[in-house]
Amino acid sequence: MDENEIRNYLQYLIKQNKSDSYLNQAINSIKFYYEVVLEMPSRFYSIERPIKRERLPDVISEAEAKAMIAATHNLKHKCIISILYSGGLRRNELLNLKITAIDSERMVIHIKNGKGGKDRITLLSSSVLTDLRKYYIKEKPREYLFEGAKGGCYSSSSLKKIVDKAALLVGIRKKVKPHTLRHSFATHLLEAGTDLRHIQVLLGHKSSKTTEIYTHVATNTFISIKSPLD
Repeated sequence: MDENEIRNYLQYLIKQNKSDSYLNQAINSIKFYYEVVLEMPSRFYSIERPIKRERLPDVISEAEAKAMIAATHNLKHKCIISILYSGGLRRNELLNLKITAIDSERMVIHIKNGKGGKDRITLLSSSVLTDLRKYYIKEKPREYLFEGAKGGCYSSSSLKKIVDKAALLVGIRKKVKPHTLRHSFATHLLEAGTDLRHIQVLLGHKSSKTTEIYTHVATNTFISIKSPLD
């Protein structure tokens, strides 16, 4: 294949609305095949890669997050939203959370095999622990903290529906995803004066640059700046 055929293939992917990350992976895969597998000279360097877009994380206010929890009357669903927000867990981290991950003595949650295969600990809220104890007595999960009707991991689609419903109940107009609660956790900690390094550890970020994105949405970044209109 020549570069024109590669370009045509990438145009095909663009028309399918594939993400910039997907396109970059496609280019890397093609280059790897020719340059590493076939041991051919480096090629395709003239193909333009998608520009990496710097998007700010979507967050909700502390009041909105607490309202979502308060409006969720199903105890299991309430615990799910509470842990996502109070511990800053990723969706898959919550779905794979085992009963043994809850450490009530040290008031932490043990995240096993998180993103990048890394283990870490994050915060366990005392109010969440109270609800979790009630939930455990009522539901009696066997292995995973949150299980489906037939056992095993809770489904990703069910998790999404829980978050969607809670946001709708309290009238939040912006799209709220499970990851929005993680973003909000980090932002609210930063606004409360928590050191960025501590937030990085709680989130499990490898680089501090990843955590620094929250400085762009935290209100305390702008609180000392007065609008020219005022």
